[in-house]
Amino acid sequence: MSQAHLFDTAIALAPHGEGEWRGSTSAAYANMIGPYGGITAAQVLNAVLGHPDRLGDPLALTVNYAAAVADGPFVLRPRAARTNRSTQHWIVELLQGGQVVVTATVVTAVRRDAWGGHEAAMPEVPRPLDVARTAQHGVEWLQRYEMRFLQGKVPDVWDGRTSDQSLTRLWVRDEPLRPLDFASLTAMADIFFPRVWLRRAKLVPMGTVSMTVYFHADAAQLAAYGSGFLLVQARGQGFAGGFFDHGGQLWNEAGDLLATTHQVVYYRE
Repeated sequence: MSQAHLFDTAIALAPHGEGEWRGSTSAAYANMIGPYGGITAAQVLNAVLGHPDRLGDPLALTVNYAAAVADGPFVLRPRAARTNRSTQHWIVELLQGGQVVVTATVVTAVRRDAWGGHEAAMPEVPRPLDVARTAQHGVEWLQRYEMRFLQGKVPDVWDGRTSDQSLTRLWVRDEPLRPLDFASLTAMADIFFPRVWLRRAKLVPMGTVSMTVYFHADAAQLAAYGSGFLLVQARGQGFAGGFFDHGGQLWNEAGDLLATTHQVVYYRE
């Protein structure tokens, strides 16, 4: 019997009373403090993906990190707040010690045949295997991804020198390889380190406050893609009052836009 992928083990949930799931943080996706935010977002989404009442596939996910997620078990409470003909609106809470630490909303939808076209075009870049693999050191979750940076990696020198831009662009895929699905796409939408670190070259304390992912691909398109690389990029937008936001895009190697993402992040000098 083959061993389960570390990602699938990390997002696995078990029934826990009526309308609840029980899960746990994963040492394989540990961050500097607590878990990698992307794995928490994937766990939240999985609570809806595995619900017997779910209608359609994910269209939008917003995760609000109300407090730090501690290492250890947690409970997820997904609730379908409203079901329409083709859309369903979910509210999800993640609790530890009886306290809410994460809130989320998920919109699922039944997609239909309709005109389509994306204005966010994938930039012309070298193919992934023509780009040197970027060595990753430090926190554990970085070892779960193969990254090949094209632009805007973590500063080599933390000298406090201010930059006028924060674009990061890289090829990425799961390590070891794993077929792409909504949960893993969600986790990779959080792959970007804080834009303020790139702008300031200063290791200031920070934390994601809210993360949103909009899904532009359906389940069949993701399943057909397999375990190929994604080209992902993010750029900061506004920095003020101890908060900044960024916008990002995720494409497959064929240039299909799979998802877009937005975050607002707290930072402190």
